[in-house]
Amino acid sequence: MLHPELIELSQDQQKAELKIVPSTHGPISENDLLQLLGLPGFSSLCPSQSQISQAVIKVNQLHPQDKGNVELFFEIADRRDASISFEVSDDKMQATMMLTAAYGGKSLDIKDILKNLKLQRISMGLSKPKIDSLLTEFSQLAPGASCYGTIARGRPPVNGVAAQLSRKVSLARERLLQPQKNSDGSVDMRNLGAMIMVKPGNLLIEKTPATSGVNGYNVYGENIIAKPGKDLRLIVGNGTELNPNNPNQLLASVAGQPVEAKSGMQVDDVLQIKNVDVSYGHVDFKGSILITGDVGEGMIVKSSGDITVMGFVDSATLEAKGDITVSKGIIGRQLKDLSLSTKLTAQGQISAQFVQYSNLNAQGNILVTKQLLHSHTHTKQQLIVSDATGRRGDLVGGKAEANGGVKAVAIGATADTKTEVYCAMELSDLKQQLKQLDHSIKSMVVATLNIEAQLRKLPPKEQWQDDAMMVEQVTVMLDEKRRMNVIRAQEELEYDTLKHTIENYYKQNCVHALKHVFSNVELHIGPAFHRTQREHGPCRVQNENQEISINYSN
Repeated sequence: MLHPELIELSQDQQKAELKIVPSTHGPISENDLLQLLGLPGFSSLCPSQSQISQAVIKVNQLHPQDKGNVELFFEIADRRDASISFEVSDDKMQATMMLTAAYGGKSLDIKDILKNLKLQRISMGLSKPKIDSLLTEFSQLAPGASCYGTIARGRPPVNGVAAQLSRKVSLARERLLQPQKNSDGSVDMRNLGAMIMVKPGNLLIEKTPATSGVNGYNVYGENIIAKPGKDLRLIVGNGTELNPNNPNQLLASVAGQPVEAKSGMQVDDVLQIKNVDVSYGHVDFKGSILITGDVGEGMIVKSSGDITVMGFVDSATLEAKGDITVSKGIIGRQLKDLSLSTKLTAQGQISAQFVQYSNLNAQGNILVTKQLLHSHTHTKQQLIVSDATGRRGDLVGGKAEANGGVKAVAIGATADTKTEVYCAMELSDLKQQLKQLDHSIKSMVVATLNIEAQLRKLPPKEQWQDDAMMVEQVTVMLDEKRRMNVIRAQEELEYDTLKHTIENYYKQNCVHALKHVFSNVELHIGPAFHRTQREHGPCRVQNENQEISINYSN
């Protein structure tokens, strides 16, 4: 070991100084110098690796030479205070603190931490227990060792919840799957119960208002504005009124049949007819229509509300601004020009037990509980061919288009009947809507920045606060800024929702066969296409990477 007299503290007690004569004390190694630094009074200092390496090289070079008689001087260690550093995540929602123990220098305490937090502007979401825990760990560290941990977390905003409309009355279409029980426990499929009627004052819809959400903050204490939930206007339809004591309740103002409408309901007069045939004539009624019998060949029935048929529809035309519900069957024929003789169009849903050779067009769901044969169906929502138990429901032949997906017990037939199924065809339209929302949001950001720039250019308030015209201009700009911020927040929420819809579009809108998909079924999901060559069991057919994928796991 080298002689201890070769090392001493500097005059200010901050450094370890090595004074060495190469010819006398050389050759040396780094370990020799580290042993010197292990002596009392030096062991807590921080070794300077670069100076130690340089000293070893220099001494060993000069040791055998004449110049080795000259005393060399090196500062091979120094005293260092404990240090503190912070790292803030890119989103400013998390702050991590690192404490490094001193090399013989000044330590740290809670006051030093608080002082440094203030300098770094970290002020929100601090955890005193975590800071205390780090200080306890820090007190047990060896010189130069470090400990770290998260000591502050921001609070993310809680976005508002969209308003919801809760319907409090049943609709005519819901009677189709609710046949009445007889006293002996059997079910009478012909008895669907009494007509659903309401009286003045009955509650139709109750609105749960949108919430504004809860603002959040980051570790710097900066507010993160929550996006308010999308509001829905409760629309008063014919025969309805808002509750004077509660504007979130829609009540019936007249007696009649409740009919669902966009963002509300209406109460219709009900025209009750036994049969619609040549002897009765065509029907065009402002209200809902209940036909207790059948609709005959060539007849036309139009309604501004719902159409409910307790019997059959045979080669007729039905048009409703509400739902069309047929208790038994919808029957048609293929004409010479290959068109179909029965046509049903509804702005709501279409429901029936049995359909053949018919055109069905609905804005809402199309529900067939037994069989849908050789027909053309189109809906913006979902096509369901199944009873309530999921045991019966055949989709055979024809062309089925359902943007919201298809669910059927069996698709196609053992006879290889050609059956065309289309779904999820609106992705490009949704992407265009997303692009328009993005453009609108960016435009409002630019407009808001322009208003803020104009406000910053204003002279001090005391110079214009008595100028009525100037005050009016400033008020208008501030109001416009607030208005755009509200609209932008709503559109940003719509953007996020629509983006999520697009990302999960093909997962949500698919073809679900509960039991069978037979051969010669043409499956079109978005741009992907597949014609089945064999029978498949229960499966879910989806578009995955623009190819048809048949998943049997469900």
